[in-house]
Amino acid sequence: MKNISILILCLFMSKATFALYDSTEVVDMEAYQHIVDSINDSFNYEYGTVELDGGIATLTVPEGYKFLGAEQSNFVLTDLWGNPPSEVLGLLFPKETLPIGGDLTYAVEITYSEEGYIEDEDAEDIDYEALLEEMQSDMEEVNPVRVEQGYAPITLVGWASAPFYDKENKKLHWAKELKFGDAETNTLNYNIRVLGREGFLTMNAIGEMDALPLFNQDVDKILGSVEFNEGYKYGEFNPKMDRVAAYGIGGLVAGKVLAKAGFFAVIAKAWKFIAIGAVGLFGLLRKKFFGAKE
Repeated sequence: MKNISILILCLFMSKATFALYDSTEVVDMEAYQHIVDSINDSFNYEYGTVELDGGIATLTVPEGYKFLGAEQSNFVLTDLWGNPPSEVLGLLFPKETLPIGGDLTYAVEITYSEEGYIEDEDAEDIDYEALLEEMQSDMEEVNPVRVEQGYAPITLVGWASAPFYDKENKKLHWAKELKFGDAETNTLNYNIRVLGREGFLTMNAIGEMDALPLFNQDVDKILGSVEFNEGYKYGEFNPKMDRVAAYGIGGLVAGKVLAKAGFFAVIAKAWKFIAIGAVGLFGLLRKKFFGAKE
């Protein structure tokens, strides 16, 4: 990801100027950097204790991190990184990194899914190696659809970190190593699920594989940073009132939450941190410099 951000900058770098889109539209590096700096300076980060999604959960921003709220996170994901609009609760960034810049190694997207109560009785009986093979098969089955829609095929190389379920704290985490098309660098997708009474919080970190040691240094404090509030905790489940999800821990790891078409949508979403700025940032810069193009 760091390399892609640098590549974007290099597209604009020269002693004078580069042509963008056609020979009549010229952008100089100083002006480009001014736009990038103004965008980065516009973000309002939060620290300390943050209430998520109307009070269902509390985030204690980990030391060394900063939190960007839902509205500005949507701007980053959609306008800067070129993704469809989503119901993101926020983004966690390592404190010294920026949404646009060569130092961004990974970011953690936080969302909430009200899928129902996840029963965890199956957690200790899951064969995660067999589950991995099934997931790899699913990925191969979905790839022709990805290619038809203009996306690179994805290879699920294996576990970057095998699934682990903390039964006491109701927190599940695992990491996948992915290869997009012919990319020289594989992609890390680190998944965290925090189970609650009516659904689960998702914390997904996506970056290049060399970000894994950095993330592993902080994974415990990231895991401990989020807790459901009273009324939404896993232990407060009421079988007479609350809905039970149609899948358990194994289904949550495998991505069986959705049908195959939905599975494709989930995998496609992972592209957000890989294609950082390649479409969205160029479009934004075009508007800044030239206005809308007819």
